[in-house]
Amino acid sequence: MLTHEKIEKNVGWLIVLTILLISVAGLVEIVPLFFQKSTTQPVNELVKPYDAVRLAGRDIYIREGCYNCHSQMIRPFRAETERYGHYSVAGEFVYDHPFQWGSKRTGPDLARVGGRYSDQWHRIHLLNPRDVVPESNMPAYSWLDRPLNDPAIGAKMEALRKVGVPYSDKDIAEAPKAIEGKTELEALVAYLQGLGLALKQSR
Repeated sequence: MLTHEKIEKNVGWLIVLTILLISVAGLVEIVPLFFQKSTTQPVNELVKPYDAVRLAGRDIYIREGCYNCHSQMIRPFRAETERYGHYSVAGEFVYDHPFQWGSKRTGPDLARVGGRYSDQWHRIHLLNPRDVVPESNMPAYSWLDRPLNDPAIGAKMEALRKVGVPYSDKDIAEAPKAIEGKTELEALVAYLQGLGLALKQSR
């Protein structure tokens, strides 16, 4: 019979049993989440899949590394909710693959930024942040004011449909036309303006 002392002195057994323990504990913690409605169903009817423009904007958000400085997760603490609004819940992000939660905040959390500022404010802020926030250390993204070119937008929506995002054939077919004539700046602003509205509007 294995004793505590034998396990500690035998590297092989220690590795095997540690992996086994972590695997079982991980399954006990993670598997139930796949069956809880609060983590697998939209929090309300206002949570919708991203339209083609917002989806392209989200890809730009990721491409430019915005998540490195901005989280999208408000913790359930008074200091957080008073500053940003209702704390984040999993049901808001069921169509995000991957979701943009995080803990890094060089800049403010963006989970509830939708509708807080005008489209024009966002455009100015992205092109030169210090024009609206003089103390900002955010870099300027002047190159975003160029035509949006995303020939794979339909394919992206098809891929997302395979993991549960309810895009229709019509949504996918009309996606290239929806982004036609848009700039990367417009797409990113559209994405930002939709963040966090589901709980904000339902309160």
